[in-house]
This record gives sequence, C-alpha cells and structure tokens, in this order.
Amino acid sequence: MNPIFHLSLPCRDMEATKKFYIDDLGFKHGRNSSQWLDVDVFNHQITFVLFDKFWMNSPTYKLDASILPMFHYGIILEEEAWEEMYDKVNHWTLDITPKKTFFKDKNGEHHSFFIKDPNDYTLEFKTFVDNDSVFLI
Repeated sequence: MNPIFHLSLPCRDMEATKKFYIDDLGFKHGRNSSQWLDVDVFNHQITFVLFDKFWMNSPTYKLDASILPMFHYGIILEEEAWEEMYDKVNHWTLDITPKKTFFKDKNGEHHSFFIKDPNDYTLEFKTFVDNDSVFLI
C-alpha cells in the first residue's frame, strides 16, 4: 500500500460539504454518519466533522508577486488532470483564482489555482512542470 495522507477538518454544513466534494468535484465518499464524512481525494482521506462554531484567522503570505492564503490544502496532479479540474470548477464557481505560475524557470516551477469550499477552506490544485522537482530546493 502506498502511504495515504489523512486530514480531519471541522465542517459547518454537512450537506453543503457533501454536495461540494462528492457532487461538484466528483470525489468518492467513504464511511460517514450524520456527524462526519470521509472523502477520497485522489486516494487521500479527508474527514469532515460537523461542528457548528469554529473560525480560523485567514492570514496571507506573499509568493512571487501573489498574495496567497496561509491556511490551505491541496493536491498535485498531472497536467492533463489539472486542466480538467480547472475546466470543471471554472464553469460553476465564481470563487476561483486565475491560473498562476510560481517559481518560473526555477526548481519547483508549477501552476496553481485556488477555490473555496462551503466551510471557507481554500483548496489548491497544482501541477509541476517537472514532477521530479516537487521537493527539490
């Protein structure tokens, strides 16, 4: 078995979260109850746990010329899958950043876009120009 990343996050609205991740993004759901939901995000497990009152400060940081949300999570995809995901979400959400390139002509050059989920989490989708440079310095 390849290692699988697991992340557990509080959730404000279980039905909106299910719709976003399962119906809109097309991810599979796993075990669930009325209080929690496991989502298979490209073979990694995110668990959403219903909790009505939570908040996160949303500081940002600067990368290249862009201001990015400090608190975010995401997935690295092959270019074709990344383009398909961008085309998919670009049709139904206004809360999407334009495609951006980071570390142009350097180790780690990649393209990203960001979207928000119903819980106000920011998801980043990345594709690297050279997949061997994901962890290079």
